Amino acid sequence: MDSSEFLGFLRTRSSVREFSDVELTSAEIEAVIRAAERAPSAGNREAWDVVIATDEGIREDLSDAAFQQQHLMEAPCVFVVCANYVRSMSQYGERGILYAVQDATIAATYMMLGAHAAGLQTCWTGAFDEETVSEILALPEHIRPLVLLAAGKGHLPPSYAGRMPIGEHVHENIW
Repeated sequence: MDSSEFLGFLRTRSSVREFSDVELTSAEIEAVIRAAERAPSAGNREAWDVVIATDEGIREDLSDAAFQQQHLMEAPCVFVVCANYVRSMSQYGERGILYAVQDATIAATYMMLGAHAAGLQTCWTGAFDEETVSEILALPEHIRPLVLLAAGKGHLPPSYAGRMPIGEHVHENIW
């Protein structure tokens, strides 16, 4: 794939909040997880974990914990991507907290792109009550949920959202 093909791939990815009720196959779920496996990580500690939520009741509870965001209940699968502090802190001490957050965020991004490559749609959800999500999923204390990634066969929007001009983001040498 050359750079123009890659940029085209990225341009066709969009957040989707309306999903069909078609369940994901185990191969589709594995494809998403395998994408995360290739994500870079600090010291190769891979300080991320994921809970795959396909149970309707759990997805409904996650939707409630995310301030009633319906797409989390409607999507057939929600990948809850978590930072694993212990895995990273064992090598980096307190700085490992930041590295675990970075590792999990990169892994979630790779999962989102892996889902797109598999013909699935996703919606990254960061607005949720962490304590409630931790309770729903019985997460250990050293695990922090960072992303609720809704995934499934989605209904694509009629057009893609515009973006700010790249010059608004880029600064050369100094701000």
